[in-house]
Amino acid sequence: MNDLPPATHFRPLHLKLMMAGLRTAWKSGALPPPDLDADRLRAMAEQSTGLTDDPGRDFFDRQLAVLLGALEHEAQLSRFGRLIAQGSLLKVMRERLQFAHILAEHPEIDRLDLAPPVVIVGPMRSGTTRLQRLLACDPGFTALRLYEASCPVPSPAALRARDTGRPDPRIAATRRILWFLASINPAIQHAHPTGPLEVDEELGLLEQSLTGATIEAQRRVPTFARHCEQQDQTPAYVHMLRLLKLRTWFTRTDPAQPYILKTPQHMQDLAALHAIFPDARLIFLHRDPVETVASGASLVWNQMVIQSDTVDPHWIGEEWLHKTAWRMKITRRVRQQIPAHLQMDASFSEMNADWRGTMKRIYAFLDRELTPEILTAMSAWMANSHENHGFHRHRYRLESFGLTESAVRARIPA
Repeated sequence: MNDLPPATHFRPLHLKLMMAGLRTAWKSGALPPPDLDADRLRAMAEQSTGLTDDPGRDFFDRQLAVLLGALEHEAQLSRFGRLIAQGSLLKVMRERLQFAHILAEHPEIDRLDLAPPVVIVGPMRSGTTRLQRLLACDPGFTALRLYEASCPVPSPAALRARDTGRPDPRIAATRRILWFLASINPAIQHAHPTGPLEVDEELGLLEQSLTGATIEAQRRVPTFARHCEQQDQTPAYVHMLRLLKLRTWFTRTDPAQPYILKTPQHMQDLAALHAIFPDARLIFLHRDPVETVASGASLVWNQMVIQSDTVDPHWIGEEWLHKTAWRMKITRRVRQQIPAHLQMDASFSEMNADWRGTMKRIYAFLDRELTPEILTAMSAWMANSHENHGFHRHRYRLESFGLTESAVRARIPA
């Protein structure tokens, strides 16, 4: 049963007018059409930045080659989807060039010694965002804001703004992007409410190495997804650590303050995460897999319909059932190799029933004091979240994605 509207349903007038104008410009030669050729993308990034040095490109280029093949032959991108894909790749390439330039001018960044982070590890839709944002209420921790996570390398304009006390231009840019995406499909904000200054996950840091769930969740690229599952992603986590150091330096944050990190990608790359952050405290979150798969598939479908006119919800259901089962399998295996004192478990249902009690357990695990002031801040965040965030309007049905409860439980036993 498929009770979801066709992808072409998500085409508001302003998007149609914008695309009509772009098609005219492409046809007339006034603008080049979206190009997904690796060499030409590289040349455009270098020309726009005036930079050419990007050390450590080997891993990136291998990822890029597989991704470009999948975008061309599997993703079934619309013209708008190709435009977004090109823009995303150019953004990453430019930021990598800018990153190398900043490090060359400020070698002290790499010498920063960051405190071991606290990492929340759990499937999509298991409450990882809520837990991350609750912990970020504690001023003794530090966390990425969405504008930093989605644009992890400050542009020259951002560097100038910092030195002159003006607002970071990445904030306004992120706000514009969120508005535009919500204007195309408001359900995205219902599924994952956020804003430029909201605490959010480090997917954008992993995307700098062309890995991470954000790529797979936006486009149908199964060849690329299987490649990432089988390849050692340690180089991506090395790069992520360096980006965290860059952020610490840029914001003048105390490196002794632990980062609160989280993304479902860590489940399948847990070995790489532990290798780069061997002393990280790991909080494993659990939720009923039937609810997790259904909610995750709904989020993915709402993102894919923006970039493709041909989106198969049954394929999404099968793919996200596989992803969830695969990540749980890898997590169970790798956890056996990590010291027990670095791990604890919590559940979605436990957080729903008694989030304060869960936070007390977590703070005991972290050997930190949960003060009344921190609890007050957390309570305020919870109240604001319930009042202003649209997550309670996120509606989905497992059957919409061609799945049944028995099929999910057969693949992901309790």
